[in-house]
Amino acid sequence: MRQAGLVAGAAALALVATGAITYAVAGDEGSSATVPVADSADAGFARDMAVHHQQAVEMSYVVRDRTDDEEVRRLAYDIAQTQANQRGMLLGWLDLWELPKVSMDPPMTWMGMGDSASGKDGALMPGMATDAEMERLGSLSGKRAEVFYLQLMTDHHKGGVHMAQACVRACEVGAEKRLARTMVEGQESEIALMAGMLEERGAAARP
Repeated sequence: MRQAGLVAGAAALALVATGAITYAVAGDEGSSATVPVADSADAGFARDMAVHHQQAVEMSYVVRDRTDDEEVRRLAYDIAQTQANQRGMLLGWLDLWELPKVSMDPPMTWMGMGDSASGKDGALMPGMATDAEMERLGSLSGKRAEVFYLQLMTDHHKGGVHMAQACVRACEVGAEKRLARTMVEGQESEIALMAGMLEERGAAARP
């Protein structure tokens, strides 16, 4: 599990430059576009979603090594690659804006949630798995790992969609708003896909 986290982290860091390039290519209404400030929705979303995505990448690498089911392994690979790439873009924008990647404020303060967002046992934001759940995922195998991963990732996506929808409403950088819309569409589609995969395994999403 530690090795998977290191691999995922290296992959995401390698994509930071991609984020800066993507922003530059997009132009975002030209070079005169306003650079976000540290406590803006744009900066807050970039920081928080980067953290949120990192856990999804870690979970996906864990389950990939805990099952031989090709459908689940393919989904996990797609989620890991997509979210590592998006995380690189978000961190790249923060670099481009010369803003800190870590804030002294609680997660989701930019959404008006602040302290109410943090959960227990390492779950920093809604939808994120706790430390105990991550440890349990790493201890399971086969169908049990598949079901637990799909349940955890469904919760994770729901939390991510909520945050991305908030960025669509409040962010001001066009490229970032477009990325947030892509996240909403992609993760809602995967939530529906995972519901079907859970049903095939005689399970369902957690209430």
